Amino acid sequence: MSRSGRDPGTRLKNTKGRTASQARWLQRQLNDPYVKKAKADGYRSRAAYKLIELDDKFGLVKGSRRVVDLGVAPGGWTQVVRQRAPQAGVVGIDLLPTDPIEGAILFEMDFMADEAPDALMEALGGRPDLVICDMAANTVGHKQTDHLRTMGLVETAVDFAVHNLSKGGAFVAKVFAGGTDPGLLNILKRHFTAVKHAKPPASRKDSSEWYVIAQGFKGTVAELEAKEEG
Repeated sequence: MSRSGRDPGTRLKNTKGRTASQARWLQRQLNDPYVKKAKADGYRSRAAYKLIELDDKFGLVKGSRRVVDLGVAPGGWTQVVRQRAPQAGVVGIDLLPTDPIEGAILFEMDFMADEAPDALMEALGGRPDLVICDMAANTVGHKQTDHLRTMGLVETAVDFAVHNLSKGGAFVAKVFAGGTDPGLLNILKRHFTAVKHAKPPASRKDSSEWYVIAQGFKGTVAELEAKEEG
């Protein structure tokens, strides 16, 4: 304990060969209760608790039959889905390799590739009733550029969802401070009965990340267009 009576936490003993930002990240990981809890509970990342908290609040996972996990690596979100909806078929995709997860089909593949959506749908064997997206672009250190790159991924995820979800389905995606861009928000509001933003407790307070939660899918682009024409 420190003289102030507060526990200063675990100190990083060796910072040799690391940049200041890397040392800060490691220090934070050592003292993060969610990191420790993830290890104890068998989750591959602390991010699992973000989905758990969002699911507890919005009721996303239970009852799902088919789920697509965009940006699946290292697999924490898919682990949660498999635990909370063991009957669901899950298909995940990521540029990074993901160790196998029982009951899930995993693609090491670029979601932005033209062939990716068809590969996911074929593997799933039917329309998903839940699409979850925790993707974020690799940062370059320029805030506006990083935001635009990540929103480009979210835009592609939204496009996939509104073309493939089953009626009544839900979509969850990571966005950043300021929420979803107005154009994307309008698309979501057109296709879903309820669209909200939330920051789960597991999301670090100093992080700019938020999540958009869209529920009550009204129908695909083709279905809505046909209805409007009719």
